[in-house]
Amino acid sequence: MPFTGNPYRGSMNSATFVVRVLLPDRPGALGQVASRIGAVRGDVAAIEILERGGGRAIDELVVELPDAGLIGALVREINEVEGVDVEEVRRVEGGHIDPWVDALDTAAQLVGAPSTDELFEALADRTYRALGADWVAVLSLDSEGVLVSRGSAPSASWLAAFLRGSCLSAREPGQILAPDVTWAPLTSARVALLLGRDGSAFRAKERHQVAALARIADAWSRGMQTVNRLSARLAHPSLRLPSDEIARALDARI
Repeated sequence: MPFTGNPYRGSMNSATFVVRVLLPDRPGALGQVASRIGAVRGDVAAIEILERGGGRAIDELVVELPDAGLIGALVREINEVEGVDVEEVRRVEGGHIDPWVDALDTAAQLVGAPSTDELFEALADRTYRALGADWVAVLSLDSEGVLVSRGSAPSASWLAAFLRGSCLSAREPGQILAPDVTWAPLTSARVALLLGRDGSAFRAKERHQVAALARIADAWSRGMQTVNRLSARLAHPSLRLPSDEIARALDARI
């Protein structure tokens, strides 16, 4: 299977790479891949299963090499394993980041945003980096305008048309309008988060990650909206505000 998109993403000045492979979902297949990685003096630092189904699995391996120039030999070795194909290789900026720690850092940054604008900025920044996206956009569902973007995002009209098409296709179970684009709604905030990669499909686990981050951001946005409404009421002494309503607002904010 050929590479999709640009197989070597980023410059070759680092010896840590993420290697995405398609392999048979059978015992021993991953061990054979690991053995081939060891043959070029590579070390598997982490493994993440992105998708399984139809007798195949899509895994991402974080591989540390003693010399970045060995990446070509690494790809050739992995492709020698029967039934295994390298889909993509990309350099990891600043070395390997533990995905669990990164997820917690992302959640902390989102819930620590002091305003809606900064929340959207943080959401775009974190998803752009964590998902290896080529572009990210936060689109208003009311004005259909782009509020925040990273990379070379498509036009607002294209994004809005894509969302409408995705909502229609969602009526058919398992239907995905474009495998290299994923999105999630922030219903309370009245926006949608969209991400794209040039020819590299978003797998099931990645789509779930985007949806989870959108839910965290939307919950925080909903809490900020509640606090803002209550603050407006508190500004008018003539309006009585029940203490239990204040308590609920503080609970939503914490």
